[in-house]
Amino acid sequence: MNIKEMVEQRKDDIISTTQEIIKIKSVEDEPKEGMPFGEGPYKALEYALNLAEQMGFKTKNLDGYAGYAEFGEGEETLGILVHLDVVPEGDGWKYPPYAAEIHDGKLYGRGSIDDKGPAMAVLHAMNILKDMKVPLNKKVRLIFGTNEETGWGCMKYYFEHEKSPDIGFTPDANFPVIHGEKGIIKFDLVKDINTNCANNIVIKNIKGGSAVNMVPDYCEVTLETKDSKLVEDAFDKFMEKNQYQMILERKGFTFTIKAKGVSAHGSTPEKGKNAITYIMQFLGTIIDCECDICKFINMYNEKIAFKHHGEGIGCGFEDEVSGKLNFNPGVIRMEDDKIVLSINIRYPITFTAQQVYDGIRENLKGTGIELIEDDDEMKPLYIPEDHFLVQKLMKVYREETGDEENEPLVIGGGTYARAMENAVAFGPVLPDQEELAHQPNEFISIDHLLLLTRIYGKAIYELAK
Repeated sequence: MNIKEMVEQRKDDIISTTQEIIKIKSVEDEPKEGMPFGEGPYKALEYALNLAEQMGFKTKNLDGYAGYAEFGEGEETLGILVHLDVVPEGDGWKYPPYAAEIHDGKLYGRGSIDDKGPAMAVLHAMNILKDMKVPLNKKVRLIFGTNEETGWGCMKYYFEHEKSPDIGFTPDANFPVIHGEKGIIKFDLVKDINTNCANNIVIKNIKGGSAVNMVPDYCEVTLETKDSKLVEDAFDKFMEKNQYQMILERKGFTFTIKAKGVSAHGSTPEKGKNAITYIMQFLGTIIDCECDICKFINMYNEKIAFKHHGEGIGCGFEDEVSGKLNFNPGVIRMEDDKIVLSINIRYPITFTAQQVYDGIRENLKGTGIELIEDDDEMKPLYIPEDHFLVQKLMKVYREETGDEENEPLVIGGGTYARAMENAVAFGPVLPDQEELAHQPNEFISIDHLLLLTRIYGKAIYELAK
């Protein structure tokens, strides 16, 4: 019996276990004892490890940060790195995001493609190889992370306590093979503000976005003014001119304007519709003074709005290997008389984070806006196309899909491949598939889930034999 036949035979188990882990809302939350990233991520880890143990794998829970399932013998280890945490579900779902319902052959749920579906595909592929008693010369270790979306503390803890695998891949990006990943940084632009405008508008609050690595699908501003006609007329005129989803609510002299955008992954901001930008564009039509907050709004509209590659703010870098920089304003908030805009950038492989920071700071000179760096930089990853790992995975991909056209890729997304040497990202999204990670109505088709199980089974065999 071959891998394809075994996958078909175990189809129901593959589907049901994927459903069960999707039902666990594994968004990072307040830490608890033994649960460093909250109860949800821990429960997902616990489920995966219990399932692996039932299958007969050696398992280990690394204090709730991460865990692994392993089988095989040998001096070297093949590592497959997956994550069980998910980004917040956001709005706009046709089916409940944690119900794992199947409709028209598609399994819907947050994490179905990013990254729980692929994680279950790998686990079942390993189990099939183990049960087939396929001879392997390396240990095979499936490493479960629980903090990929919000900081990688899981991988930091894992590699502080465990030896790194010799080679590896992560099923958390695109096919055919991702041999390069742009550098990733996040930072805040902060400005002290006085919320009283010269034209008698008081901006009480601006808030939008839920994660810096997502295009924000919601933003709202609350303001006060006795000149209600100014706000109402400006809003009507703005909506006549722009096809945005926005509403205006009024209670006395208080107005709340709410904008609905379209979420997308922070590495592809051009694929979403940024609700923060909609609010800032509207505010730009009703402010007309030199106060602190008006200057910030005008800066945003001049240098950031609809400019997805940093070209307006001093970091519009590009190279031949990895293309243009990606610039995503993901979260905005007002706190302690400050306005804070959190930004996520994916910079080209041949540039550095320092060049990005220097370019932005130079561009913002004289504005009173401070750039506050985050320490969690992910440096670029690059493995040549003729590397053993890339060549083997390309061979498997071509054999299983029949795709002879698509070549290895460089992406703006950040995957666990960066966590170790000699690792690349390998799937799960096919070249002709819509990118659904971090979006409402995320799903994985049943056919795709089974295809992944076959591909990863063959990839493990080729790399560990």
